[in-house]
Amino acid sequence: MRTTPRPARTTPRLLTATAAALALLLSGCSGDSGDGDGKITLRFQSLAWQKESVEANKALVEEWNATHPDIEVEYVQGSWDSVHDQLLTSFEGGEAPDIIHDASDDLADFAYGGYLADIGDLLPGRLKSDIPERSWQTSTFGGKVYGVPFLQEPRVLIANATWLKKSGVRIPTPDKPWSWAEFRSVTKELGDGTDGKYGVAWPLKEPVSATLNLSLSTGGRIFHRGADGKVDVCFEAADEVVPRTVNEQVNDDGSASDSTLGMGGSDTLPGFFGGKYAMVPLGFSYRQQIVQQAPEGFDWQVLPAPAGKEGLAQGVSPQTLSVAEDSPHKKAAVAFIDFFLRPENMVELARGDWMLPTGTQALKDPALRTEQDDWAAGTALAEHLRPAPAQSVRGYPEWKDKVATPALQEYYSGAIDLGELRKRLVKDGNRVLARYQR
Repeated sequence: MRTTPRPARTTPRLLTATAAALALLLSGCSGDSGDGDGKITLRFQSLAWQKESVEANKALVEEWNATHPDIEVEYVQGSWDSVHDQLLTSFEGGEAPDIIHDASDDLADFAYGGYLADIGDLLPGRLKSDIPERSWQTSTFGGKVYGVPFLQEPRVLIANATWLKKSGVRIPTPDKPWSWAEFRSVTKELGDGTDGKYGVAWPLKEPVSATLNLSLSTGGRIFHRGADGKVDVCFEAADEVVPRTVNEQVNDDGSASDSTLGMGGSDTLPGFFGGKYAMVPLGFSYRQQIVQQAPEGFDWQVLPAPAGKEGLAQGVSPQTLSVAEDSPHKKAAVAFIDFFLRPENMVELARGDWMLPTGTQALKDPALRTEQDDWAAGTALAEHLRPAPAQSVRGYPEWKDKVATPALQEYYSGAIDLGELRKRLVKDGNRVLARYQR
């Protein structure tokens, strides 16, 4: 499952009809006063980090600047590792970039804090209609739109194809996925650890988003918003299925290695390549690392995550582009975002990050529907992606870090039982959320 080198991006295209329309749009942006010479300068902080993704981002900025001499965009490199604290500092210091790349689950506190602009009325109809409503929900709070969701990543099972074929287990497809019960049974059959081989490796150094997002398939919600708008944590039967499955694979069946629970996804790849694990649940973008690092002849494939009563539904927190409330050039910033996220550009950004675009036109592109590198396997899941349960919950970062992460880590390792997990998530969790909802 090798990939051929991707051709380099062509030089900036000539001003197209779409770009001309943007120019007309901006001609009416009287509120976007420029600098002393009338020129507008926008700072765009990108979190792209993979070589192909950085190149695609910079190429689009160069293309914009070549066709919009009165509006210059400056590319600023940010980092996913520190973006929340860095943005908070820049907001409070009045130094925030005009255009902000982030993830939708990081937006709520910034939106409610007044740091991000409501861009709903500034978005062109083309962009509004191209992105499905379910994706817009990830960046909409209190009826206001605080970001444009543009890249998303389903969680999938990356499997050792040779191992699965030899075992004779049923291979799941998006049309006929495994149930969570069947998934547990299959992993036991593939390997129970007695010979050092395991049916699955769960890399759960960051267990919260994986648990919550996969639990949408079983009807799990965990966060419940009342008529008064306040959110409570409830851990009900539907919320138990995914964490209980993982716990039983590790502590009862021996089909999941306990040594991977503290790992990140990349940490599991050497063992996966070495034939220690039959499958690893990972984000779709990990395919790039597998293509680059897998030994010659290693045969792998992408399988859908298990399904529950809600089918293949799972939560995602798309990457987003927002505009700072303090930016004096909001209309120009949105015009750049509209250009940046034209369908053909969204395809390039998706390929650069090995993720899926949110745009319906981009998703139709043949480049994202090939069998090579299992792009088609991921694209087939796009319609099942839903807003992550925590999207609009104020105080979620603290709940995740101080309550949910340690509780889930202890539960998965077998240190506490399901009752204690429920107590911590609910009792301690609601105490945290209450401080944000006074």
